[in-house]
Amino acid sequence: MAENEEHGGVTPDNGSGDAASDPVLQLKQERDDLYDRLLRKQAEFDNFRKRMEKEKAEFAQYASSELMKELLNALDSFDLAIRNASGDENTLKGVELVYKQLLDILGRFGLKPVEAKGQMFDPNFHQAVVTEPTNEVAENTVIQEMRRGYLLNGRLLRPAMVSVATRNAS
Repeated sequence: MAENEEHGGVTPDNGSGDAASDPVLQLKQERDDLYDRLLRKQAEFDNFRKRMEKEKAEFAQYASSELMKELLNALDSFDLAIRNASGDENTLKGVELVYKQLLDILGRFGLKPVEAKGQMFDPNFHQAVVTEPTNEVAENTVIQEMRRGYLLNGRLLRPAMVSVATRNAS
């Protein structure tokens, strides 16, 4: 080294030079930048994958809603037949068993009836079609259920059509 200093030579770089002139520092900086970009892309991909899994699960959960809506008509017919049945008690028991079996099957797929009769009127779950003045129950209590409402996996599929109590004017 002394020889270089005597001849006015440059001493070797000890790592304190700037990155623009040192290729090793440039490569380290480029590596660090690429690594940061890789980490960001991996995080973006993980978020995308999680979002797709969530959307897929929601789709599968609610894809059957149209089929369920159509089957509600059959449930309504069963319900009406049971309410208005007269005559052969064995036939009525058979219809009730088929109705219960159908409800159980649909229940396993997330269908659940909305509680209505005797409950306080809730516009989120009930559709009031009639109001009846009475002093027998509290105001805004559901007196009668004309058509049962249903939830599918916690979401309202169809509101219950109900009669609601109002105050008797007399």
